[in-house]
Amino acid sequence: MSSEETDDQQRRRLLSLLSHAGRDHSDATVLWHTSIALAVGIHPTDYKTMSLLQRQGPMSAGAIAEATGLTTPSVTALIDRLQRRRFVRRIHDPQDRRRVIIEVTPEGIDAFAPFFQSPELSQRRLYDPYTTEELKVIHDFLHRSAERLRTATAHLTRSSTTNSAS
Repeated sequence: MSSEETDDQQRRRLLSLLSHAGRDHSDATVLWHTSIALAVGIHPTDYKTMSLLQRQGPMSAGAIAEATGLTTPSVTALIDRLQRRRFVRRIHDPQDRRRVIIEVTPEGIDAFAPFFQSPELSQRRLYDPYTTEELKVIHDFLHRSAERLRTATAHLTRSSTTNSAS
């Protein structure tokens, strides 16, 4: 950036660059995860549901529907597909034996592990050049961005459900 630019001009330019970089990052991320899903032979939504279960732990079908924005029948079909592949299993909730929860199996974890062992994809390597303070900013940004997207997804899901019911 030129020293002749005002702070306002620099900010506008940076915001434009961030917008482009954000979209580029989003595209690369979606395409990367889609290629993993296809390499394993499942739908990208099924793969991201696996990721959700790995990070958050066992969940009911209703909780999966809420977290993904999918309808309950779609989630049931998704769970059936993943269970046929032995990536997940249905178990009784230890607190309420009437309730069924879904958990990732060791086979499910093993199916995806090879895709994340490459040193080029290491998060640690990516973050190495940043100071602790910079990492705090990156964490804040990623957390706030994910929350913004979850809110937008929930709004869009509610809108499309309302529109399709009319």
